[in-house]
Amino acid sequence: MDAITSQRRTRTASMPCLKITEVESIPLRIGFKAPHKIAVGPFRPTIDILLVRVHTDEGITGIGETQAWRRHGSSETIASLRTAIHDYFAPLLLGKSPFDIAAIMPKLEETIYHSYYAQAGIADALIDIQGKALGVPAFAMLGGKCRDMISMCGLLSIKPTLDETLNDANRLFGEGYRTFVIKTDSNVDSNVRAVRAVREKLGDDVHIRIDSNSGMRFDTALEMLQRLEPFRLQGAEQLLEIWDLDGTAELARRTSIPLIADEQIANDHDLIGVIRKRAAFAFQSKVAKNGGLWYSRKLWQIADGAGMLVCPGNHPCTSIATASVAHLATAWQSPLLEGPFAFGLNALVDDVVVTPMKVENAAVRAPEGPGLGLALDEDKIEKLRIDR
Repeated sequence: MDAITSQRRTRTASMPCLKITEVESIPLRIGFKAPHKIAVGPFRPTIDILLVRVHTDEGITGIGETQAWRRHGSSETIASLRTAIHDYFAPLLLGKSPFDIAAIMPKLEETIYHSYYAQAGIADALIDIQGKALGVPAFAMLGGKCRDMISMCGLLSIKPTLDETLNDANRLFGEGYRTFVIKTDSNVDSNVRAVRAVREKLGDDVHIRIDSNSGMRFDTALEMLQRLEPFRLQGAEQLLEIWDLDGTAELARRTSIPLIADEQIANDHDLIGVIRKRAAFAFQSKVAKNGGLWYSRKLWQIADGAGMLVCPGNHPCTSIATASVAHLATAWQSPLLEGPFAFGLNALVDDVVVTPMKVENAAVRAPEGPGLGLALDEDKIEKLRIDR
């Protein structure tokens, strides 16, 4: 036996031989500390979250998270997510190695096209298992540590009054935030008043972005951007409907405010379309929207190759989806925009892990334990689950 063959056999023997034995999903409903309002839809008192737990024959269990957001870019409900996972994905996973993720994920997409919200929890659970089996944190498998802390932005959701918006801005500033994203709707006058007030309140040393959650018409968005140009915005996120990429590209040509894509980008084809039309200088990824760590990393690499910045984001979520982004960002070698990926840690009334992640001076640290580095709190889960 030559030396190369011996080394190959040693590496093969040391690889954990795990097999997936069960795929479990746990539906939760968690309240917001204050009703949450974005550009589209009414105030929301709660969010529906689906935890995914993948079991193996060696007793190692992986966890992932997705959400039934039910807004632009997301038509999923808890029921539809569970049907996809249990009726279609689980039969494909049973007996497979969690290390075969490169073979597994295309099969899931082939089985249910564009099912990224359902695939997200599976992908992150598989990576969690891999890290636990190897005894390393997820960021170590993604390239190693490039930063200790990941800075995040302060999110200002739509409030009934301007005073409430300013109170939130002032509170977040006191907590260390220096980048603020103001949710905006189709009321241009109200949007301009909010941006002006926040700029005057916090001064010129903070970054301000706006986000319209794909809820505006072209003419309204153009008017708003023109009126907001004096306030030195860092960016304007997803103003137009998802389908209107040409309109977004035209807006980018007619304003000095940089545009950021979000709901418009679900997969790599969407991102390449934005890049080709030079419709945005950055894009915001989300764990659920973009299919978890597996697909998100691919999108980040494509964006980086095209000279775009990445804004790490999330729907409101628990520590599990927050950790997913934190691990990817920790291993990311390029600059990042401050994103709202950990918004749920402060916005939701409860969490589902034994040691919840914490925001410290407007930044988050990826857990150092194996995999995602988190353990579920079974008592909390029993209290929050909605299938009992």
